Amino acid sequence: MSAPEERGALTSRSSLYLCAVSVQQAEPEGPWALAYATPPDRSRPRKQAARRGWPQTRAELTDMLTPLLVDPDASSAAEELQRRLSAMDPPVRHRSIHLVVRGLPLENEARARALARCLLRTGRSVQSVCVGLALLTRLGEPEDVPSLETLGLLRDLVRPVIHTLDTIDRRAAALIHLRNEAAKPELSRLAGALGAGDDADVRERMVALPRTIGPEDARRAAEASQLVRLLELDEAVAGSSGRAGTPHARGSLRSPLRNPLASPLRNPELVAQAAWLLFQMTCVRDSSPEILSYRDAVRAYASLARGAARHLAPTLDHYALLLSAAQELSSGAGALHDWGGPGRREAVVSELVAVLDRPEWRTAVDGDGDGDGVVGGEGESGGVRRRTEWARRARRQLTRGPAGPLKGLRIEVAERDPLEPGTVEARIVVDGRPLVPEVFGRGAVHSPEWLLDSGRLRATEEAREVELAEAYCSEGCCGALYVTIRRDGGEVVWSDWRCPPPPPSALHMREIPELRFDAAAYDAEIRRAEDDHTWTWPARKTARLIVAGLRDRPELLSRWDAELSWAGTAFSNLDQTVLCLRYAGADGSPTYVMWCIQEDGTLPEDRAADALRRLASEDPRTYGV
Repeated sequence: MSAPEERGALTSRSSLYLCAVSVQQAEPEGPWALAYATPPDRSRPRKQAARRGWPQTRAELTDMLTPLLVDPDASSAAEELQRRLSAMDPPVRHRSIHLVVRGLPLENEARARALARCLLRTGRSVQSVCVGLALLTRLGEPEDVPSLETLGLLRDLVRPVIHTLDTIDRRAAALIHLRNEAAKPELSRLAGALGAGDDADVRERMVALPRTIGPEDARRAAEASQLVRLLELDEAVAGSSGRAGTPHARGSLRSPLRNPLASPLRNPELVAQAAWLLFQMTCVRDSSPEILSYRDAVRAYASLARGAARHLAPTLDHYALLLSAAQELSSGAGALHDWGGPGRREAVVSELVAVLDRPEWRTAVDGDGDGDGVVGGEGESGGVRRRTEWARRARRQLTRGPAGPLKGLRIEVAERDPLEPGTVEARIVVDGRPLVPEVFGRGAVHSPEWLLDSGRLRATEEAREVELAEAYCSEGCCGALYVTIRRDGGEVVWSDWRCPPPPPSALHMREIPELRFDAAAYDAEIRRAEDDHTWTWPARKTARLIVAGLRDRPELLSRWDAELSWAGTAFSNLDQTVLCLRYAGADGSPTYVMWCIQEDGTLPEDRAADALRRLASEDPRTYGV
């Protein structure tokens, strides 16, 4: 047997767990996840087998797994499962395995757990190990963590292992995530500090995280570093050393600082970084709201409110971050956590608002500011101006109290900090709880233009289906949320909820009960929300007025054989109104023209009127913009 043949034979007989152990022994300090469980096949490509559909995959895996889950001999069951999985061509994907295993009835959990652990130790293919991982996602215990961490050294298994650890040990899952981010040195450095167990160094690395990391990285960093613990440790040390503040939650501190007074506290920087990490976790533009997965969110927001009052300087950046936190807890996904009793969430919001209402803090947005808070656009002055104007609008909305009744339906238009431009939601709050993130959670609520300006939320005797939200990736990928609205005597009814995901999908929306609202109160809230334009800014208002004019005069576009695709403001320049017009091309395919109208200091009403007059006499295809 040649050397290559011998290596291949040995590899085929070795379990992936032993491969991972060899990686760990060879490089115990890293690099992590640089070894493949199955080396890339660079041989001559063979003919690809026909791809099986989801129903066939589900049926085959269900028939294969069901009897083996109750086999008293875990070793023989694991061998039989590996043999059957190896015969499946093409190989089944981890996502499909996870979905099937999640839905299987487990008649004997002890035997199913034994099979899972045997597969983790003896599995020779990614597919067989993934079956074990999927089972441990349901049945795993703390004693499984070391084996899972070892398997997380193999690149093919990183994401499946993290997925399983998320149900057993969130911090271990977060550490593997950070160590696998070799392309992001700031996360790798944080992982190194965490491995050394030095709280002071971890604090330094947390403060140094750049604002370019994404929402999941923000959550994983907070989980891995035990951010809340760091905040509470600093707070407790500050209190015991006679500094500003008093100890909080001493009983929750799981380990003391190695030498807490040997280095200066980093309260202001750490509190500000915590505020930004929480803000990033609430992003809804490119992912699910990570704040829903952050189990320490309640303690983090409470620590932020306490720390802000004592340690943060009144800058525009700090003002915007605290305002975003209060906005999120008022009507966003952060309100959905278990706050441990009535009034606790509202108390944290009040504490944040009290900081914002201090005279020195109000100066940060009512005065000239200090020059921080650049968000792009046309440079520092434009970015600071837009962020300041947003802060004034958002503060007015927040401090005037709930926009509608605490019970029943309430609509709150929420515009995010221009650090994340272009996200404006018509948030739907029912009995104090934001509806869309609770029942859907895969994308932002639609804009006020879509839900309010169009009249889609108005209730009539004729039932009408309304799309409330679409997944951030698209409906065809991860679905959308629909409800049917109708008037029934003295009530308005929301029923027949629909959330169509494509198979196979992990999106199994729970049953949403029929919602009934008093018709008079419902109509009053919808009218109030439709008439409330205080959240908008000049370029966005110009777009809304143009759209309203086109609704009243559809001939302005039909005369040019055009349709309005969408209208709003430019993503990179909030001072620019943009209209996207759709035409039928020469071959019948759609052709799009972008019409940009720059804010010039005139009233939005005047700019909208000028735009409508131009459409009455000139084909938009000739505008040249």
